[in-house]
Amino acid sequence: MGSIAPLEKKPHAVCVPAAAQGHIGPMLNLAKLLHHNGFHITFVNTEFNHRRLLKSRAIPDGLPPSDVDATQDVPTLCESMDRTCLGPFRELLAELNDTSSSKVPPVSCIVSDAVTAFTLAAAEELSIPEVLFWTASACSYLGYFQYAKLMEKGIIPLKDASYLTNGYLDTVLDWIPELEGIRLKDLPSFLRTTNPDDFMVKFVLQETQRARKASAIIINTYQQLEHGVLDALSSYLPPIYTIGPLHFLDNHVHDKSLTDIQSNLWKEEPECLEWLDSKDPNSVVYVNFGSIAVMTPEQLVEFAWAPDLLIANETFCWCPQEKVLSHPAVGGFLTHSGWNSTIESISYGVPMICWPFFADQQTNCWFCCTKWGIGMEIDNNVKRDDIESLVSELMAGEKGKEMKKKAMDRKKLAEMAVTDSNSNLENLIQFHNRKY
Repeated sequence: MGSIAPLEKKPHAVCVPAAAQGHIGPMLNLAKLLHHNGFHITFVNTEFNHRRLLKSRAIPDGLPPSDVDATQDVPTLCESMDRTCLGPFRELLAELNDTSSSKVPPVSCIVSDAVTAFTLAAAEELSIPEVLFWTASACSYLGYFQYAKLMEKGIIPLKDASYLTNGYLDTVLDWIPELEGIRLKDLPSFLRTTNPDDFMVKFVLQETQRARKASAIIINTYQQLEHGVLDALSSYLPPIYTIGPLHFLDNHVHDKSLTDIQSNLWKEEPECLEWLDSKDPNSVVYVNFGSIAVMTPEQLVEFAWAPDLLIANETFCWCPQEKVLSHPAVGGFLTHSGWNSTIESISYGVPMICWPFFADQQTNCWFCCTKWGIGMEIDNNVKRDDIESLVSELMAGEKGKEMKKKAMDRKKLAEMAVTDSNSNLENLIQFHNRKY
């Protein structure tokens, strides 16, 4: 992403996403917004994903090129990037800053995904600011920050495997500000381990500690949605800038050279929009479990045989989700509760049936169902009759109508938040200018 401004005067942000679809998209949206505001952008991808995206720089990630599902295994992905990427990243920064050969401005800041915080070491070496971008919800971030206290209290790791099924995960935690009443099983799921040396628990502890060293934190949320949680997070973190709903901000960029740049690692099937055009308003339940969540065979059998759930028998592999959720035919969303899906559903006023699988999804689900009143949870031991009952309630029941009303109220708040988020983005840029 180039420009006509003198190179030495142009700010240059190096953007480093985590190598998964749900992280690449938000980082690319942020990169486009920064470019729209005068930044030169270097977008750093891993070699595995670089083959699927154009106009980005690549660094080795340690993932086997023969494994088409390598980015689906979150622990392996996190371990590989943390172990492999810092050296090549240093080399890339040196190349970009080499005044004898580089044709780009000197790097003025690093914007890294909060789960690729290995980049902080490189920023410190160059004495440039680094901003960490937490692409998930503020409530899940607050949940991850509790891991250290949970270990200190002896709550995790679990004593043995029976604790996964004996009701222990229903333990209510009443000592976490803004998460009062949350159950252990509603916190991000990597704590469900009996291994005292579990890699993901150690990784969470490492990344939450690293985050305190950042110059600032960006979160894809907004005050009207998570104000109390954001206040609680501020005690752990450097200055926080909320820029959500990020997809709304990105929609205000009308530069075709930017809007043509897309982040999907799978081919979208826009034919689904034509199919939706033939349906009545609020008559369709959209079902999407994101890019990583995988059902067990038992869950798949119950879901597939749920009576009357798939009357139309129409399936699509990868949809333009924003356009689907904003379509008048869509009246509900059966979701895995990943944050991109959740905040997009909130933004378009679509109530949800929440079926969380792992990571932050449990916490997002708890907030949707318990705090915001716009979701109903599917039990993990799902039965086909339960699915049918929840879908019927969502689309035609009294609770479904109440959820729809609350969802529409939250849609208005999301639209109002754009003004504040634009201001926060401007403040972040001013913060960068003062730091560099």
